[in-house]
Amino acid sequence: MNESARRPRSEDRTTDGRTTDGRTTDGRTPDGRTPDGRTPDGRTPDGRTPDGRTLDGRAERGRQSRVKIAEAVLSLLDEGESSFPAERVAERAGVSRRLVFHHFADMSELVETAITRRLEQLIEQIRPLPTAGPRDTRVTALTEQRARILEWITPAQLTLMRLETPGGRVAEVTREVLDLARARLAEIFAAELERLPAARRTEVLYGLDAVTTWGAWYHWRSSGLSAEAATSTMETAVHALLATTDQPGTSS
Repeated sequence: MNESARRPRSEDRTTDGRTTDGRTTDGRTPDGRTPDGRTPDGRTPDGRTPDGRTLDGRAERGRQSRVKIAEAVLSLLDEGESSFPAERVAERAGVSRRLVFHHFADMSELVETAITRRLEQLIEQIRPLPTAGPRDTRVTALTEQRARILEWITPAQLTLMRLETPGGRVAEVTREVLDLARARLAEIFAAELERLPAARRTEVLYGLDAVTTWGAWYHWRSSGLSAEAATSTMETAVHALLATTDQPGTSS
């Protein structure tokens, strides 16, 4: 097969650069693996660390079992399940119920681990977007990416809302996601925001943040809007906020 046949065509990519099978511009799969099969932390497919060391066999098998069990919860979550009986999780993971509780103290710990894993996967999906060029292009790229990610994360977010006391790692990753998303907005719309005085700039940035995060997305979707209509609504809201930067002397 020649090189041109292997390379995805530009029309087979989404606005944020992903191919139709979910791979990023650098060839990573949706779960963050590189084209040669390495995991996001640099491990090779056979479990070797970046410096070539192999992990203790028992420890590695334990790690793989924990990941498999957490992924089983996520697969049920993606199918619309709202509860995760140990027997069902064990069956989906292909392990015994005893092994589930060998790796996790209780189901609450397991669900928190799975939610944390999903949030970490979300961070991996926030790929670079254009920071220069026509505003329309930047807004469209942003809203397409955010809409796809927010729709995908909705089952995990709803489960997270049901947790009485989310663990520290869940809170930490959630904050990391929110901070990263806001920082990306500041980069993408730097040309517009820099026209404003500092206080006004902060107001507009946080307004952009509010209409491009999950709270707004869930409000629109639960109000009956389709994913396409919610995306269009987000795009309209972003344009409206950015329009205020065209006349920085006007009041909010």
